[in-house]
Amino acid sequence: MPSPILHLYTDSSPNGFKTSIALEELELPYQLHHVRIAEGEHRHPDFLKLHPHARIPVLVDESAGITVFESAAILLYLAEKSGRLLPRHPTARWEAITWLMFHAASVGPILGQRVHFEMFADEALPLAIERYRRLSNEFFATLDQRLADRPWLAGDEYSIADIAGFGWTHIARVIDLDFSAYPNLSDWHARVAERPAVQRGVLIPEPATGP
Repeated sequence: MPSPILHLYTDSSPNGFKTSIALEELELPYQLHHVRIAEGEHRHPDFLKLHPHARIPVLVDESAGITVFESAAILLYLAEKSGRLLPRHPTARWEAITWLMFHAASVGPILGQRVHFEMFADEALPLAIERYRRLSNEFFATLDQRLADRPWLAGDEYSIADIAGFGWTHIARVIDLDFSAYPNLSDWHARVAERPAVQRGVLIPEPATGP
């Protein structure tokens, strides 16, 4: 059996899960490299050669000589490489890309800041906590409205936009960040969570646990 030509460098995190779920969905062979952030492995010179800003995930495609970082870029790369998880019709295709970018630009940064200020900041900052709770509730409402009349973010097809969103809603559930007030979003989350590839992907490189 030939060696995998794809190498995934990741840790247990919302952004990492996006790539592991996509690889599992596509059933592409890959080699896993666990970058243990808690132990500072993302600062190792060898890893910095792959990602100079010291973040996971990173995907290396040996066959093409291509290294891709940033989870949204990796999802696009895998969709283009496989011809899957991205609708072919231009309207649905750009809806998927648009919602993928919505998660990259809004959902991830806002929830990341909310988790930081609520759980990890050295001192409580009520104004920051209130701000990121409000902003996260606003995008929960936006997603809930988007999913009111369609099963997936791009319409009828499950896509990389859904994978990107689930990376963060999965972690929200793990740390008891409640979005049950948004029924369409909650139903969508449950649909994605039922997929076998998603269930495998969130266990890579190891299960996420609450604080």
